[in-house]
Amino acid sequence: MISPRIISWLVASLALGISGLQATHAQTASKPIRLIVPYAAWGPIDVTARALAERVKDSLGPVIIDNRPGAGGNLGADAIAKAAPDGWVIGIAATATHAVNPWLYSRMPYNATTDFAPITQMVRVPNVLVMNSDTAQRLHIASLQDFLRYARANPGKLNYGSGGNGSAGHLAGELFKTRAGIFAVHIPYNGGNPAQLALLAGHVDFNFDNLATAAPNIKSGKLLALAVTTPTRSAALPEIPAISERLKDFSVDTWWGLVAPAGTPAAVVQRLNHAFVQALNAPETKARFAALMAEPVPSTSAAFGQFMASELSKYETVVKTSGARVD
Repeated sequence: MISPRIISWLVASLALGISGLQATHAQTASKPIRLIVPYAAWGPIDVTARALAERVKDSLGPVIIDNRPGAGGNLGADAIAKAAPDGWVIGIAATATHAVNPWLYSRMPYNATTDFAPITQMVRVPNVLVMNSDTAQRLHIASLQDFLRYARANPGKLNYGSGGNGSAGHLAGELFKTRAGIFAVHIPYNGGNPAQLALLAGHVDFNFDNLATAAPNIKSGKLLALAVTTPTRSAALPEIPAISERLKDFSVDTWWGLVAPAGTPAAVVQRLNHAFVQALNAPETKARFAALMAEPVPSTSAAFGQFMASELSKYETVVKTSGARVD
């Protein structure tokens, strides 16, 4: 028979446990998590963040999106880095903020390596090597192999546009030139849209563009897609080869993920990772992201940290070779 003393202890423990659960629930409900997006509202990064915020509300409580654009993403990333490391403020780390900007800017307000606790990678979006279709036809280029053959035989005769010095399109072009052993003239524009318009008008010969942006003109025949920059082909346009099929290990994609301020307790990071990975694996998430030609790539916290470190190292060489500077 269980003694009355033990029964009293069990009842008290159960009550304490229920009280703790209620307190945790009340805390979650009364204080939403703030997710800082270092870019303007309704761009691809913001849209994916909002989609995930909606999916994790049952497990984490409300998640409020806080857009902090400016300085190429540095303002928002700095706000994440300087937030209290208690799990109530998290944010987006992206190719620019955590791999490119540290080499573009002479002064950075945060340290991309030490000021953040990785949670999970979220998304990978392919870039695509595209030519003006009329230019490609005139030069008898119908494939990546044709492109490389022509460029190697005619150094300096091809040019390419980008959204500006240090932009994703510029750096992809510089890495491609180095790896392919070709020379093409870079023509920077004031943004991705003017660069695409220049390509469509035939003012430049090729670009490295975001697949989601380029896809309508690829499908209409205005642009010829030669290859995607991701390590493997994109499910969105599987007929387009990957550059890595001809240039081994070539990879320049656009990515982003979730981070917390450095010092956030490991248990909190793990809880956040579990909730967001579940959301990223949901069929509804995959379908919604597919419309943006974005591929969910959930990961462990450690794997995302290693990935960001490798990207930071890769872009050090690319940026320094390109000579691009912002300030």
